[in-house]
Amino acid sequence: MLEITDLNVMYGAIHAVKGISMSIEKGEIVTLIGANGAGKSSVIRAIAGLVKGVTGSMSYRQRDGSSVSLNGKPPEFMVKLGISLSPEGRRILPHLTVEENLMLGAYSRNDKAGIAEDMEYGYTLFPRLKERRTQKGGTLSGGEQQMLAVARALMSRPDLLMLDEPSLGLAPILVEEVFETIKAINREGRTILLVEQNAFAALRIAHKAYVLETGVIALEGPGVDLLENPGVKEAYLGV
Repeated sequence: MLEITDLNVMYGAIHAVKGISMSIEKGEIVTLIGANGAGKSSVIRAIAGLVKGVTGSMSYRQRDGSSVSLNGKPPEFMVKLGISLSPEGRRILPHLTVEENLMLGAYSRNDKAGIAEDMEYGYTLFPRLKERRTQKGGTLSGGEQQMLAVARALMSRPDLLMLDEPSLGLAPILVEEVFETIKAINREGRTILLVEQNAFAALRIAHKAYVLETGVIALEGPGVDLLENPGVKEAYLGV
């Protein structure tokens, strides 16, 4: 579905991502783990079209089987293509209601029946959002705001859903709920790219994982295999 070759991301003189290559197949959960500053968010932001200093090749296979280059394309192109991002820090609009925030996620669509159907799907995934549909986003708890960010990202009907640190700042019981929801979304047929500091939770659900260290891929393989890797255990799992 997505093939990345020799990806570099620069912020001025800072070389954040250094020539990495990775692939995501349709139906997979792929996770990027690594310490703060390893380049995880830079990779996901490059795919979303949110950073300028990008070189290398990013090729995306569309629903009709044809491939298109993502290089130099703006974020709205990615959304229309079927790529959606739930960003780090949630980035909901606090003065809009839950329902208004969700509608923003469907800004590129005009199929009213489909939009209503996807809103109900979001409420099914996160029943608490339905209870708070008329509440302002800024009055929600951190966990509820994260639910809203994920549900909003789903409103564009993406084939590839990218999640940047969805468990950040959440209580353990909510972390478990978020990861169960990620698995449920994947079972519905969506491909997921997950950037996550909670390495244990991410590797448990990932079909494939990449470990980033200072902008390069240090390890890659099935999530279950990396869970048993001595280096990963020591560096990321506290073992």
